Amino acid sequence: MADPEIRKIIHVDMDAFYASVEQRDDPSLRGLPVAVGGRQRGVVMAASYEARKFGVRSAMASVTAKRLCPDLVFVRPRFDVYKEVSQQIRAIFLDYTPLVEPLSLDEAYLDVTTNLKNIPLASDIAREIRARILEVTGLTASAGVSYNKFLAKLASDYRKPNGQTVIPPEKGPGFVEGLDVGRFHGVGPKTAEKMKRLGIHTGADLKAQTLEFLQQYFGSSGGYYHAIARGHDERRVVPDRPRKSVGSETTFMEDLGKPQEIVDGVLSVLDDVWGYCERTGIAGRTVTVKVKYADFQIITRSKTLVTPVNSRAELEQTSVELVRQIFPLEKRVRLLGVSLSNMGPREATPPPEPQLTLGL
Repeated sequence: MADPEIRKIIHVDMDAFYASVEQRDDPSLRGLPVAVGGRQRGVVMAASYEARKFGVRSAMASVTAKRLCPDLVFVRPRFDVYKEVSQQIRAIFLDYTPLVEPLSLDEAYLDVTTNLKNIPLASDIAREIRARILEVTGLTASAGVSYNKFLAKLASDYRKPNGQTVIPPEKGPGFVEGLDVGRFHGVGPKTAEKMKRLGIHTGADLKAQTLEFLQQYFGSSGGYYHAIARGHDERRVVPDRPRKSVGSETTFMEDLGKPQEIVDGVLSVLDDVWGYCERTGIAGRTVTVKVKYADFQIITRSKTLVTPVNSRAELEQTSVELVRQIFPLEKRVRLLGVSLSNMGPREATPPPEPQLTLGL
């Protein structure tokens, strides 16, 4: 990793972040299987490693998680605390490099090819960062170190929790060949299933395919898959990446069946969305309402405006118009959400026109 022509990328990923924060702050939860999320409704947002031993995973329905682990302890999320801890962690990153690209509250890429402390080895930087995170927050983090983002992210997951893996350039292609394609960042469950139907099970299988074959079956993503199968990834670490969308959703304790309940449910999530717009000064032109029925069918309704939404009232009016498109209700509703995309600066409210006076 000492060659100045080779980029040095670190991917830092906190270990079971939300659940670990809860166990840190409540000693009675330590050593227990913990899930952050709603117990009776909704999904698991995070699971402690004790819970993962039973197969509990994030995005799993809470009822399924409870069935897998009857002793599972559910804790309500505290996003204000998670954000505060995340800011502490990011401050540590910025002591080493301004090139920090957060992916979420609990993970980020760092480009330390040139770093503020002039530490020659990226592995030493990662080790020092992890030690400081533990000292400041009481939480453990795992890290992957490599010459590109794709491999750094793979490496950070290799020795979790509280582990660190380095993949140097000469070992990158071989490391990729031995992995199941389902573990590749950028290959989702549906794509992995499609690959396996085509006989592509490992990185070696993916590498054996031509660029033309991958583009034929996976379109514009084919070029990316062709590159990562060979350990190549030219994406740069981009600090402060603009958000492509902002949204909020809620799962209700009881399914909703009346039109006014549906409208009120949409209104209940607008403050989170508009609060982000007010804090950042940006908004979106496309408003999308998400509806999940009691049978878990999901539908969306969207509308794209000429200019970004400029007020909460406009967001409310558009969202209510969209959700009313599903009336009359065919079945009860379990979840409602509202999001904004096609982001851009909000327009300033124009000043009132001056009153004209006659020069008499």
